[in-house]
Amino acid sequence: MPFSPQDFFAVFAQYNQEVWPMPIVTYVMGVTMVGLLFWESHASAILIPTFLAAFWVINGLGYHGTYFVRINPAASAFAAVFVLQAFFLGVAPVIFGDLRFRVRRDARSLAGLALIVFAVLVYPLWGRLAGHLYPAVPVFGLAPCPTTIFTIGMLLLAKWSAARWLLVVPAVWAAIGGSAAVVLGVPQDWGLIAALLVLAVFGGGHWRNYPFARHKT
Repeated sequence: MPFSPQDFFAVFAQYNQEVWPMPIVTYVMGVTMVGLLFWESHASAILIPTFLAAFWVINGLGYHGTYFVRINPAASAFAAVFVLQAFFLGVAPVIFGDLRFRVRRDARSLAGLALIVFAVLVYPLWGRLAGHLYPAVPVFGLAPCPTTIFTIGMLLLAKWSAARWLLVVPAVWAAIGGSAAVVLGVPQDWGLIAALLVLAVFGGGHWRNYPFARHKT
């Protein structure tokens, strides 16, 4: 690895300080998206993927393309992939029509909501317990790992025929970023591994046509 854990957290410290008050903005956007899950409408089917696309642009151009690239040359490639995912999310309402983000009484909705709560609340609390103090921390909506966990949670609540394609890039990053849990001492990033396992369960369930993997109508 071309950088140390100290370098890694120093980048977050500079990033968070220089983009302030974006942490507040991204949390407001996240809470808004959660609220939209319980307001089924054409507007929510457009706003949720649009807000998610904004998160991925911020992560791609802001974090990877401007800050992380200073210590990791591979960040340029990461930036391109994140911007590509933002494009996919942005055009999803046009390509797939109504994405139908809905909370139902089934296992997939429960798993999606659990990942959302983890990304917004548990992730920063776990980081604090691990001794990671702001601003030298990955922040929801601005940092790739909590943003990816949140995105996976949200897409688990969408129409699967569309969500399965939109989950490819988050799944790849969950595998890449999950390594930070061990290598860089970021225990909250174990949430990425959990999210990847959840995707394996429900993706495999859909492939085998298991009832638990499908939303109840």
